[in-house]
Amino acid sequence: TSLLLMAGIVVAVGLCRRLTRRRLRSHPRLCAFLLEMFSTFQICACTNELCLLCNTEPKPHTGLTLTYGFTVLHGLTLPGSTCNPCGTLQPMWGGGTSVKMGGLKISAQFVAAVLARVFMHFLWRLEMAEPHFGALSQGCGNPMQTTELQAFCIELLFSVVFQLTVLRVESINPKYRVHVIALLITMLVYAGGNLTGAIFNPALAFSLHPNCFYDKFWSYSLVYWIAPSLGKFLLFYVF
Repeated sequence: TSLLLMAGIVVAVGLCRRLTRRRLRSHPRLCAFLLEMFSTFQICACTNELCLLCNTEPKPHTGLTLTYGFTVLHGLTLPGSTCNPCGTLQPMWGGGTSVKMGGLKISAQFVAAVLARVFMHFLWRLEMAEPHFGALSQGCGNPMQTTELQAFCIELLFSVVFQLTVLRVESINPKYRVHVIALLITMLVYAGGNLTGAIFNPALAFSLHPNCFYDKFWSYSLVYWIAPSLGKFLLFYVF
């Protein structure tokens, strides 16, 4: 049921993106906002559901396989979208995107993060699948299972590794590039998922753990917002 739910989200987002491109060609800013919002919504909604399946036996093979598979699916179905505020900073810093357009896309990403969380809460209340039972009563899932300093360093390092890989594989055929990126994300999740969740995406982190940001805003914003953004700027400075 969970897999069918995520597949339905992917199909619905694909239809919305196609309709947006057809109907809003004469409104580039609104079109860009909606495309980025729909794309980020798909990633946040599917990842929220995947988090409920991470304890499915056999562990961690099931969770890692689903992570790889859906990362490839996102890469194939969401071309042209970054779905990550840190990724949006790159063209802004290089001058390829105006500050206004970059800010618009980042706003769309956080709006999508909130909408995805609200949408998934609504579905979880329906209790269509066994993992949904009790999902709403979990509150803050405490993704940080280490010290704040170590969590900061992990998210910073993972952000640098991920963004550097994205830059290095730009010349590869898109059909193969999505598999390289998916393999990298799966490896990072395996390496640090039990410590910080290995998110390195500020919008996704806010969608997955809004209660944690409410309870300990400064700690979680430092680890899941500032660390990935700082990693991006370090990458700019070095390379």
